[in-house]
Amino acid sequence: MQRSPILGTRGSPLALVQAHKVASALEVANRWTADFVQIHVVETTGDRVQDRPLAEIGGKQLWTKELDRALLEGEVDFCVHSLKDVEAIRPREINIAAVRPRGDVQDRLIGADSIDALPQEAVVGTSSPRRKAQLLSIRPDLKIVSLRGNVQTRLAKLKSNEVQATLLAGAGLRRLGMGNVGTPIPLDVMLPAPTQAVIAIECRADDAVTASILTIIDDRTTHALIRAERDFTAALGGSCHSPVAAYAELIDGKCRLRAQILSEDGRHQVRDEATFDCGDHRTPAGLAQSMLAKAPDSIRSLFSTK
Repeated sequence: MQRSPILGTRGSPLALVQAHKVASALEVANRWTADFVQIHVVETTGDRVQDRPLAEIGGKQLWTKELDRALLEGEVDFCVHSLKDVEAIRPREINIAAVRPRGDVQDRLIGADSIDALPQEAVVGTSSPRRKAQLLSIRPDLKIVSLRGNVQTRLAKLKSNEVQATLLAGAGLRRLGMGNVGTPIPLDVMLPAPTQAVIAIECRADDAVTASILTIIDDRTTHALIRAERDFTAALGGSCHSPVAAYAELIDGKCRLRAQILSEDGRHQVRDEATFDCGDHRTPAGLAQSMLAKAPDSIRSLFSTK
């Protein structure tokens, strides 16, 4: 590529930090000068509308549709996303060309030292159906209220006592230089969202030149693991309304996938796991189907498998 490539991103503080990280990695890998990659901010509906839960106004597409348009119309060459905000099934014209090494996958609790330490009937702010269901499965007395916005906005609402506690992703806090904020929640207490803490770079499926440039910074292990999580999620047929958690890790050369699906109120849940060869797409899908098969209607109704 003779000209400067154009990177598309959302304009939130975290999105911009992640975009600059990707741009720097590309510049180093390709021996380009600093700031050779142009960063183009695209405002998304998800950023504009902050007063309603994401699931009520269109789901994850509200983070991606404007960036997809900019990509497909050639306004940008590639886009950087927090992968957990990207739908499991993407347009055929768009390809995940690379992912960066995974960050801190744990959620952080801000406002108390642990979930058990929260006061009785504490008001906890989160717009995530997964986090809501997981919290209620542990502490059914908690009052969960919707809380959207970027990291700084959510922390401000906590400081103003609109809520007594909230949950944020550890990776995002670390990338913003706030790694000491909050208490990490162990994975055996709260599994993360599928592909949490992964930065993904997408380009047009027919753009071999850009894809070859991006592949240089692809972390192949992370890519294999997130593919397993996305295969699992796609097989569930869930939406933003569906409380689902999944985490794949490499253990002794095998992929170990742990997963959890829950009812919206957290009263019912199914947990399971599978270990398989990396690149095996059938086993994650089979795990999803077997979990749905033994789930009660309160969970099955939240998913729509084909």
